[in-house]
Amino acid sequence: MQFSDHFKTSPGTPLILALLALHTLVCGVSLAMVLQLYGYLHLFTWSASHIGEAMLLALPVAALASVMAFTRFSFGYLLSFYLFTMILGYVCLIPFSELPYDHTLPAISAIISAIAFLVPTVFPKWPLNSTHTVSVKGLRRLIAAIAAASLAIIAIGVFFNFKLVGLADIYQFRDELRFPIVLQYAIGMTLGALLPFAFACCIEMRAPLAAMAILLLLVAFYPITLAKTALFAPGWLCFLWFISSHLEARAAVIVSLLGPVALGIVVTILSEHGPIPRPLYLDYFGTINFRMVAYPSIALDVYNDFFSRHELTHFCQISVIKRLSTCPDSEQLALIIAKNYPVGNLNASLLATEGIASVGSTLAPLSALLAGLILSIGNQVSEGLPPRFVILSSGMVIQNFLNVPLSVMMVTNGAAVLFLLWYIMPRIQVPAPRPS
Repeated sequence: MQFSDHFKTSPGTPLILALLALHTLVCGVSLAMVLQLYGYLHLFTWSASHIGEAMLLALPVAALASVMAFTRFSFGYLLSFYLFTMILGYVCLIPFSELPYDHTLPAISAIISAIAFLVPTVFPKWPLNSTHTVSVKGLRRLIAAIAAASLAIIAIGVFFNFKLVGLADIYQFRDELRFPIVLQYAIGMTLGALLPFAFACCIEMRAPLAAMAILLLLVAFYPITLAKTALFAPGWLCFLWFISSHLEARAAVIVSLLGPVALGIVVTILSEHGPIPRPLYLDYFGTINFRMVAYPSIALDVYNDFFSRHELTHFCQISVIKRLSTCPDSEQLALIIAKNYPVGNLNASLLATEGIASVGSTLAPLSALLAGLILSIGNQVSEGLPPRFVILSSGMVIQNFLNVPLSVMMVTNGAAVLFLLWYIMPRIQVPAPRPS
């Protein structure tokens, strides 16, 4: 495939440009609400006088995102859009930040990092020749094996933890959870890759009952892990299924964030006028607009401030490197950040962890480039698969992309496993299962 095949105008280009512009505006409004609602964190202060500055900083990021209107859909396209949203939030946050570091270099670094990540993930491909060894019959067996393995993991997990508690109470117990390391990896890979892959297969095979069973397995992990992702995963995957079934793939990617964020704004307005109870509004806005979208941008601000005064980690957050090198701290990075800022155990994206924390703002674009090259493997191994299938099967991976380092995303959360599954996936239309 030629480079020009990735970069061209299509009939859907005006729509994508309009959606990108609308998404930029909606994210700006949402961030303004976050700044006002969560000002008690004392990390930022809302001031209407800084709106103009925030808009100027957002312009180069929005201009960069417009390139995505002229490129075709791929797994890298999906990741690049989510990274664009994260960096857009960060540069708009800068004028309101209360953290005392010099923001100039980090802002420039973030924009260059976006370019460095986008180029390998959206355009070129690795020269890999996939050998698809799984037949349709073998695929059905693989789905059954995933379901059986998930049930076994759930059964084992019950022996270590099982608590039916509400979302407001999970933090009282979650820090006390202790699983064997093998079980931790098994849970992460199952939630992040195996079950979403099985769900996507069931959708493409037109097996709704099997798809519902997979969603129930996802929910069954909640009382064991007390993780919101397990509880909300079925709703998230169903939402992705709906939009990817009714919209062109690139539009579906944009709406996957635009829709939930815009709904949070609507819920906020309705709450102020009475129709929606305040607790419901706070739960939704706190989960989507704050935790899902704004939090990764806030993490960039926090990490830039912390590592402007502390020694870099030099990738010591990766367990293998920690064992082989002399590292400045033995404590987990998220716990160190939590002791210095009112943000809890702040797990952060590859831009913050492998970038800012490991090599500093100056070299962060090189780290983003390397991450983009690694993740671009997903483009090749998913080549030829239906766009809806790629979106659904990576539905949890893209959530993790915003919140965890690349090493955790690839191993613990199963992105590498997902790449392998894509590699062996048959490139033929999967027929509906025969009635028994």
